[in-house]
Amino acid sequence: MSNENNENPSDVNNNASTEVAAEPKEDFAKLLAQSTAHERLGPGQKVRAKVVSISGDFVYIDLGGKSEGVIDVNEVKTEDGTLTVHVGDEIDAFYINVKDGARRLTTMVNGYSAATLAAVRDAFEAGVPVNGTVKREVKGGFEVSVGDVRCFCPFSQIDLRGGREGGVFLGQTFPFKVLEYEENGKNVILSRRALLEEERRARINKLREELSVGMTVKATVRSIQNFGAFVDLGGVDGLIPASEISWDRAKRSEDIFSAGQEVTVKIIALDWGSNRLTLSLKALEADPWEGVTEKYPADARVNGTIMRLAPFGAFVMLEPGIEGLIHISNLGAGRRINHPKEVVEVGQAVEVYVLGVDAEKRKISLSMQPKPTPQVIVLPAAGELVEGVVDKVMPFGIFVKMSTGLSGLIPNSEIGSTGGADVKRAFPSGAKIQAVVSEVDESSKKIRLSRKAVTDNESKEEYSQYMDSVKQTESSSGLGSLGDILKAKLEEKRKAG
Repeated sequence: MSNENNENPSDVNNNASTEVAAEPKEDFAKLLAQSTAHERLGPGQKVRAKVVSISGDFVYIDLGGKSEGVIDVNEVKTEDGTLTVHVGDEIDAFYINVKDGARRLTTMVNGYSAATLAAVRDAFEAGVPVNGTVKREVKGGFEVSVGDVRCFCPFSQIDLRGGREGGVFLGQTFPFKVLEYEENGKNVILSRRALLEEERRARINKLREELSVGMTVKATVRSIQNFGAFVDLGGVDGLIPASEISWDRAKRSEDIFSAGQEVTVKIIALDWGSNRLTLSLKALEADPWEGVTEKYPADARVNGTIMRLAPFGAFVMLEPGIEGLIHISNLGAGRRINHPKEVVEVGQAVEVYVLGVDAEKRKISLSMQPKPTPQVIVLPAAGELVEGVVDKVMPFGIFVKMSTGLSGLIPNSEIGSTGGADVKRAFPSGAKIQAVVSEVDESSKKIRLSRKAVTDNESKEEYSQYMDSVKQTESSSGLGSLGDILKAKLEEKRKAG
C-alpha cells in the first residue's frame, strides 16, 4: 500500500512546532526593536510620541518598548499655568540625554530652558538651542545669561548682519545655539546667527518649491538704493531694479517706496545658486507701447520733454514709458552741430515730428522739422533744347547743370568742336551753354545731351532766316523774280525799237 498520500506524523508535529515557534520569534523581534529604540536615540534626534501621563514636574511620553521619556511640564504650560497638552496627545520632541535614569527630551526646539550649567552642557551635546537674555555689551560682543549661566555671544553671531547696535538687542531674549562649551563651562560661546541661518535655509528651501518666474507675490520693502529697492519675500531677499519700478523713467526708488511698505510684485528671474530674485513692479502695469504705432503715426506733430542728451542725439519723453530719439542730424535745421546741447537742454518742452516707429524694438525716430516733401523730378523730352552751365569737364565729355537742377552729359562725340580743340578752354566751368536732349533713361534718371545738334539747328535757322530776308527784299523792291526782270527788259527794248 502506497504511503504517497500519508503524512508522517512526526513531520506534521515538526511543522506545527515550527509554525508555533515562528510567531513568538516574530513578536520577540518586534518587541526587541521597540525596547531598544530609545537606546538608539541620538542627542537632538526628533521623535513623535504619545503623552501617557502628566504628573508633578514632568510630562511622560511613550518611547516604545515600555520605555518612557520625560519633558519639563513648564514647556507645555501657558503663562497662567494652563496645560497645552493632554494625555493621549501626540507631540514632537527632541532627545537630550539620560539623567537620573530618565530619558529627557524637550519640545522647545527654538529655545530650550536650560537654567543650569549642566543643562547648558546637555544642550551643547544634544545640539539643541537654549534661551538666553542679552544682558550687556562687552568687548567683542554681548554677555548673555542662560538661566544662571553667564555666556558670551560675539558681535558677528548676534544676527545675520553682525549687529553692533547694542541698544537693539539689550534686554531681549532669543534662542541661541551653543557653539563651544569649554573649561567645564567657564567658556560658553553662543550664536544666534547659526539658528537664523538654519531658519533662512529652511525658508529658502520652501520658497524654492513654491516660487516660479511669472508669479505675483507680496513683499515688504527692506531698503531703498539708487539702483532699486530690496524687498523681503518671507525669508529671502529680492531686488526690484530701478528699470523695473515704473514705465515712467523719471520716477526714482525714493519716489515710490518707503521702508516697511508692502508691495505686490512679479517675479521675472530666479537664480537660486546665488539666492538672487529679480522682481518687477511695472510688469503689473499696462504696457504703454501697446498700440504705439496707431498713437504716433509717421509725420504726426507731437509734444514732449527733453529727458537726456547724448553725443548722437536727444531723448524726448512723449508720455510716461514712451521715449523717442531726435538724432543729431535732425536737430540743427539744416546746419551742422557738434552736440545736441547747442540746440536743446534737459527739461525743455519741444514740439517734434514723428519720422518712424519700430514697436518691436521700442524705438521712435523724431525730428525738430517736418519730413521734407520729396520733389517730383520732371525729365526733359528727347529733342528739347535746354540751357545750363558747365559743371565739369571730363576726358569723356562735359557735365552740364541744367536750369531745372538736373545734370546731363554731352559726350565728346556730341560736343561739335573741331578736332584738337581745347575743350576746357572752350567750355570753362560755369559758362552758359545750350544743348539738345538726345536721349533720356527714366530708370536711372540719366540725360544725354548734344551740343552738335544745337549747331546744326542754328545753321538751319540761319539759312531759314536768310531765305526769309531775300523774299522780303524782293517783295519790297517790286522787282519780282529774275524772269520777270528779263521780261521787263525785253519789253523795254521792243518799245524802243
